[in-house]
Amino acid sequence: MQTPKHKSYDVVIIGGAMLGSSTAWFLSNNKDFTGKVLVVERDPTYEFAATSLTNSSIRMQFSEPINVKISQFGADFVKNFKTYMGGGPELPQPIIQSFGYMYLANTQSFADQLKIDQKMQSECGAGTKHMTRDEIAAAYPFYQLDDIIAGNHNLIDEGYFDGGTLFDCWKRQAKQKGVEYIHNEVVAMARADNRIESVTLKSGEIILCGTVVNCAGTRASLIAGMAGIKIPIEPRKRMTFIFDAEKPLDRDLPLTIDPSGVHMRSEGKYYMTGGPPDDDCAVDHNDFDMDHEIWESKIWPAVANRIPQFEAIKVINSWAGHYDYNVLDQNAILGSHTQIKNFMFCNGFSGHGFQQSPAMGRGLSELITYGEFRTLDLSPFSFLRIERNEPFMEKAII
Repeated sequence: MQTPKHKSYDVVIIGGAMLGSSTAWFLSNNKDFTGKVLVVERDPTYEFAATSLTNSSIRMQFSEPINVKISQFGADFVKNFKTYMGGGPELPQPIIQSFGYMYLANTQSFADQLKIDQKMQSECGAGTKHMTRDEIAAAYPFYQLDDIIAGNHNLIDEGYFDGGTLFDCWKRQAKQKGVEYIHNEVVAMARADNRIESVTLKSGEIILCGTVVNCAGTRASLIAGMAGIKIPIEPRKRMTFIFDAEKPLDRDLPLTIDPSGVHMRSEGKYYMTGGPPDDDCAVDHNDFDMDHEIWESKIWPAVANRIPQFEAIKVINSWAGHYDYNVLDQNAILGSHTQIKNFMFCNGFSGHGFQQSPAMGRGLSELITYGEFRTLDLSPFSFLRIERNEPFMEKAII
């Protein structure tokens, strides 16, 4: 355990993975913010963090405009990464592998919803196309489409990106600009007059704080509980499989959302697939055991049905990761608590935190510095909807 250099900080960020480091970097890069920032990370190896176990995808295909705009900023940040990070020959330039998402509809109601979503996404400036079954077959003849009516696809700024590069550079630059990262754990908070006055570290130090930001991933509800707050977030297990195909496809495989719930996409010369278990319930925070039976019973049958060319494939790698699953509506909780104004949430992303991290870090930086959002209005993700039990109705959840 590491001890902090100071006894008080303007901002204490609990959790130093993708979203914590995004928040730290945007604060340190904001010329109007001059405070001290402490990032407390319980596992600096990030071995089991979603940041390390993510599939690192980005999409414009959401049903709510704000989610489209969040991803558009994420794509712009990736494409102009070196500029955002201040230039310098040592900076890498990540790219987006724009093979796109392919949503396949096997019912008329879902096809109609895809058409509505495509219209909205297009109005936001996204490149989504609504495709008939024949159009899908012409572009991707390897699909078996007997049960498919239509689909949505987007080849612009949608696919895979190297989020690890963003994370590494955010963390390194934040440190260079004075953000302090320590290997430690917050185990308690002191609250008075609807403010968090201090946090207690596992090593025993009591740290005074101006603002606390909860970026604790699947442990977010535990951190919120220390402040006397309940949030509907729990760990949900997701299995990922990498496979080699005896007969590879002759073109990129879009990130295909099969009606079965299984998804699949290109992964270099290999392919990646996964999906939720049929019994999708909360798991222990430390449960990363693989359920290999799901491959035989659900994943492989869906993959081989949708792409008959994949009847002969071999799993070469697999792992289990966790979603920080928002039980209410599978969308983020962002911003201040309604009563404890200096306690801020950055939680519950339910699988799309990686792609949303640039916009969310920027938004929290604005909220902490100015008391308001100044670029994207992220207030639809506020804690108020949790308090009122009013879900944010994003339909495109994977």
